[in-house]
Amino acid sequence: MKHSIPAFILTAALSIGSAPAFGFDVVDTMSRSTSFKTFSAALRSSGLADTLKNPGPFTVFAPSDQAIAKLPKGTWETLTKDKARLTDILAHHVVPGKIVSAEAKPGEIPTLDGKPLRLESDNGMISVGDAKVTQSDILADNGVIHEIDTLVLPGEE
Repeated sequence: MKHSIPAFILTAALSIGSAPAFGFDVVDTMSRSTSFKTFSAALRSSGLADTLKNPGPFTVFAPSDQAIAKLPKGTWETLTKDKARLTDILAHHVVPGKIVSAEAKPGEIPTLDGKPLRLESDNGMISVGDAKVTQSDILADNGVIHEIDTLVLPGEE
């Protein structure tokens, strides 16, 4: 005798199995990645990680460890010693709201530091300031993360 599974149960089971398994906010998601160790540590030391654990949503343009390593020697170390400046720089990488790559529109977008960030979108290639998005749409429970190749300094874009 053949057993059949009711369609609604099969549909529910398939949708559960294919749904993204989040369970992590943007801070946790970055911390679990091998690409954002330096940025994640800076978020925690600045206190901004506490803000990013709120429901959001947030869009984080997170410089990779490689991006931070490109800075002139001693620059990152100097920035990390000035907590206020570091917090401003980190907040400049965070946008209130959720912007996935398919919805990115060119123009200025507000950041948590109060200064606008210039977003460009050209044939699917997205950039913010002088930084190019190298990996987009890393989803988290309370937003989205886009990996960028350069640290964006407010006022220098």
